[in-house]
Amino acid sequence: MTAHGPSGDGANILRQPRAVWAVAFACVIAFMGIGLVDPILPSIAADLNATPTETELLFTSYLLVTGAMMFFTSWVSSRIGARWTLLVGLALIVVFATLAGFSGSVEAIIGFRAGWGLGNALFISTALATIVGAASGGSGAAIILYEAALGVGIAIGPLLGGLLGNVSWRGPFFGTAALMAIGLIAILVLLPKDADAAHRPAPAKLSAPFRALAIPALAVLAVVALLYNIGFFVLLAYTPFPLGFDAIGLGLTFCAWGISLAVTSVWVAPILTARMRRTTVLATVLPLLALDLVFAGVFVANPAVLVACVIVGGLLLGIMNTVLTESVMEATELPRSVASSAYSGVRFLGAAVAPPLATLLAEVGSAGLPYLVGAVSLVLSALVVVVFRTRLGRIDGGAPPDVVEAEAIGLGDAA
Repeated sequence: MTAHGPSGDGANILRQPRAVWAVAFACVIAFMGIGLVDPILPSIAADLNATPTETELLFTSYLLVTGAMMFFTSWVSSRIGARWTLLVGLALIVVFATLAGFSGSVEAIIGFRAGWGLGNALFISTALATIVGAASGGSGAAIILYEAALGVGIAIGPLLGGLLGNVSWRGPFFGTAALMAIGLIAILVLLPKDADAAHRPAPAKLSAPFRALAIPALAVLAVVALLYNIGFFVLLAYTPFPLGFDAIGLGLTFCAWGISLAVTSVWVAPILTARMRRTTVLATVLPLLALDLVFAGVFVANPAVLVACVIVGGLLLGIMNTVLTESVMEATELPRSVASSAYSGVRFLGAAVAPPLATLLAEVGSAGLPYLVGAVSLVLSALVVVVFRTRLGRIDGGAPPDVVEAEAIGLGDAA
């Protein structure tokens, strides 16, 4: 650990209890759902006579419900326990992914993706708190493990989607349902039934995540993440349309993107945070990511350049994801589940806006315009970090502990 915050001890990352590996494995599968539909968007649009904007709503319904329900996951998990919250979330994903595979219209898939988002919200927010609470090696090692699961899931998701989608666009949905069922069984078997008895926090109130956003550090990070996720999902959700590849081509492209994200989240981000303040890393990487989107917008008609921008974007996104997640976990003295619920709720709402916004901008402007708007959002995110840097002293190791503790106590009293 450095003065700038924990970056994790690489020697301890792999030395984890079986329960942590079970949750991490399920995380991999859950995160596959984010990029799973990327390679099959054009196929769904063609087979179901849907417009690009309608198909982008597959992202929006999923992310909007995920974001909205994130605010309530700490209330649920503090009452039924992390184990049951994880199991219910996974079961919902299995059911709605299966129903999406049987759907006969794009409207039905949009609706079932919303149900999928409900399960996703229960699972993802609880999984992060569970891994951080149960992992050995400190929160830094746990967060790196979580981000590694995210990277692997995002890498495998498009590849699986491309391979199965090359046969039928229904295949990826059925494949995810089967894998999620395996993840559910893994948690059922490997996560101890008495794990909640020893670690379950006091029941959280429904208002706790909303009141958490009154803490300046968490509010600033939530706004940073909201703006950042607009750029993130412009790159992820919109790019399949201007690329014009088939399902396998798109799957391979976004598999490379996910691998790049995983590599930098696990290895590069800890190196940077060991040498620089977290706010410095954020204020540096966000403009670089904006520049990458500018290149994508300018050279949108050149598939080779666009693929390169996607992969470079993955490298930068991996750093951002790890550093932002570490920052949220260290920003306050709040229970991690409450902090995660509040922050994740806001950032997923930003992600929900980006996909249909991108296709609408392409329709009224040009194919490159969505990337340029995404770049502006990323620049604004960087400006928020710079302007409110003094509010983020704790994540840099410089916040007076008594001030942050007083904020947390005040929040607890108000809740």
